[in-house]
Amino acid sequence: MTLGTRGSALALAQTEMVLQALRSARPDDAFFHTVIQTTGDLRQDLRLGHPESGADKGVWTRELEAALAGGTVQAAVHSAKDVPTDLPDGFHLAGCLPRAAVDDMLVSRHPGGFDALPPGATVATSSVRRARQLRHHRADLRIIEMRGNVPTRLRKLAEADGLDAVVLARAGLDRLGYATPWHPAAATATPLPAGLHAALLPVTQFLPAAAQGIVTFEVFGEDPARDALLQAITDPATWRALQAERAFLRLLQAGCHTPIGLLTTESADELHLQAIVFPDDAASTEPPRTATARGPAHAPEAAAAALFTALA
Repeated sequence: MTLGTRGSALALAQTEMVLQALRSARPDDAFFHTVIQTTGDLRQDLRLGHPESGADKGVWTRELEAALAGGTVQAAVHSAKDVPTDLPDGFHLAGCLPRAAVDDMLVSRHPGGFDALPPGATVATSSVRRARQLRHHRADLRIIEMRGNVPTRLRKLAEADGLDAVVLARAGLDRLGYATPWHPAAATATPLPAGLHAALLPVTQFLPAAAQGIVTFEVFGEDPARDALLQAITDPATWRALQAERAFLRLLQAGCHTPIGLLTTESADELHLQAIVFPDDAASTEPPRTATARGPAHAPEAAAAALFTALA
């Protein structure tokens, strides 16, 4: 089996996780990967969450889907939060690895975390969701856009005058081996650039993106043996959460331009979902809509429907 992946350091690290899981499940089989550049990698001018740019989540997946349809690769490895809610005909998700930490992390020139940012601090992010949640809690902040992979953003923060902090996914920092107090092997991890401090943004205030922290596998066509292998390395609880969160996005008819925070947890055979949905218009004075709901773990779509009803 050959896996298709983007070429960023994070994409390669996540693909290596999948390869290790496959090799553990089938030690006698051969597994490989190939790097495929996507439009999102080549076009740094495209801006998710900004309709005028013409960008959607497909900029990260279309070239990988072409390789799947052409048989060059048998599965594509994605950060699940980057996968469009509705896939083209013939494509489907066939499983996922266990979910990593869902928190967002503030990396700042100032110790003390979010509340210690000075008045009027400049914070960079490429995520409309993060920008809206930051402003929701600190209207004084100046939010600017920053593109690039994780190492690039950290370097820009360390070198740029007038920039106080960036917001990144903890899962990405962990998978790339950056040392923070929460990294499972912090003592041997790569230090952050000198002068930078990491602090978690509490998930109770900063809900993650739908499917944040999940690595998923996209496939094309029918192949029961392939899908059974991918299901063998799939974490059931994460798969249920992924199904619930993607179902909620479909019900909401939300695209990459809608700022949404969404999280599913599971306990006692029950899914617990919570969401925050901001108006599409950044100039709107309407408060965000929030909702929570519960549903049986064996029926993720029903849990999503309950959350949608509670939000409406």
